[in-house]
Amino acid sequence: MGKLTVRALRAVLTVVLTGSVLVQGLMVWALVSGKDQEGGTLPLTALRVITILGIGTVQVAMGCVWRLVTMVRRGTVFSHAAFRYVDGIIGAIVAAALAWFAVTAVNAPGQRDDPGVTGVMAGIGLAILGVALIVLVLRTLLAQAVARDGEATRMQAELDEVI
Repeated sequence: MGKLTVRALRAVLTVVLTGSVLVQGLMVWALVSGKDQEGGTLPLTALRVITILGIGTVQVAMGCVWRLVTMVRRGTVFSHAAFRYVDGIIGAIVAAALAWFAVTAVNAPGQRDDPGVTGVMAGIGLAILGVALIVLVLRTLLAQAVARDGEATRMQAELDEVI
């Protein structure tokens, strides 16, 4: 991965993380201050709490991506340490899907006249879970690459002994 790509990705992650922390802070302030312009109705309060948690899942995933990019630049991504960050991304995606299902459940009673909206929202939640499955497949590929790298290192050591 080139330096320009790493810098561009880090710039995007920094901007998105800064924006997400700002939005999260404003939402927490709206909840805590009691200056809610919408009257603090239960569905709105629940949606705000779920959104704050959902933004947290995105922040966790971005932190894990940052660490993986650092490992790529150092050439250490094909190690067992990378699994911690990939697992963090998978966990964050699953948590985001659960948050989305919670939003769907809170929104469902208001959609009695148009239940298709709830179905579409549930479908989006399943798609989010599908992304977690894709990352899980990529984790399996990483595990195979780490195993092959270890095997290649062992074979190189044996070859060095012979020579």
